[in-house]
Amino acid sequence: MCMGFGCNAAGIVGCRIIDSPRERLIATITNNFVPCNGRFPTLIAIITMFFVGGFAGAFQSVLSTLLLTGVIVLGVLMTFLISKILSMTILKGIPSSFTLELPPYRRPQIGKVIVRSIFDRTLFVLGRAVVVAAPAGLIIWLLANITVGDMSLLAHCAGFLDPFGRLLGLDGVIVMAFILGFPANEIVIPIMIMTYMATGHITDFANMNQLHALLVNNGWTWVTAVSTMLFSLMHWPCSTTCMTIHKETQSKKWTAISFLVPTVTGILICFLFTSIVRLVGLA
Repeated sequence: MCMGFGCNAAGIVGCRIIDSPRERLIATITNNFVPCNGRFPTLIAIITMFFVGGFAGAFQSVLSTLLLTGVIVLGVLMTFLISKILSMTILKGIPSSFTLELPPYRRPQIGKVIVRSIFDRTLFVLGRAVVVAAPAGLIIWLLANITVGDMSLLAHCAGFLDPFGRLLGLDGVIVMAFILGFPANEIVIPIMIMTYMATGHITDFANMNQLHALLVNNGWTWVTAVSTMLFSLMHWPCSTTCMTIHKETQSKKWTAISFLVPTVTGILICFLFTSIVRLVGLA
């Protein structure tokens, strides 16, 4: 779980130390509930713009830290909850004990570490860029630059998804941004900006106030902000994580389950939150 804060793919690889195949699968499926480095920028930006932007000085930093910590704690609690549900349903079994043995000390082999790092990490990431990121970038460009009528295909897709997004407290642009952000969570907000501004290329704002104004002008409220944070915390794994899950489990079925469990959970949580807020009249 802790390794997932850096990268969920690394957290999946870290599950190798779990001897029980059943508990290893549970840890693999639920690792995505821990926010990785790719999702932290989205969470921090939303917290800063919609919840602590009116404060100044040290209090702003403290409040931002507390809110971000609350989001992280929620992710950890969801990990425990979904793990419990999985252990009582599709992965029912007898819990095993956990023993961590201290291996004998061996002198580091610098050359071997460098070589394995290059092959196991650098080349893997570059391979992902070729296999997933490059085609995804092409798809994003085509959707943003091919127009039908007076709107781009990206805008048409966002409009099609808008009714579904509204049920979750989001909108079609946000849902489309998460879909197109499958290769890397870091590009979710830039895709939102590109779609709202109809620029035809991924862009970003250096000034947080400009981004806040753009989002508010496109209908964002505090409910939208919270729902986006919840969905960012609980949605499908990125492409690298999915590839890692398939590599570790050697199973398309468990890769699909690892994709569906956080996705369905995120949809249900956002729907319940939005429905409750609208029911009590706060939206």
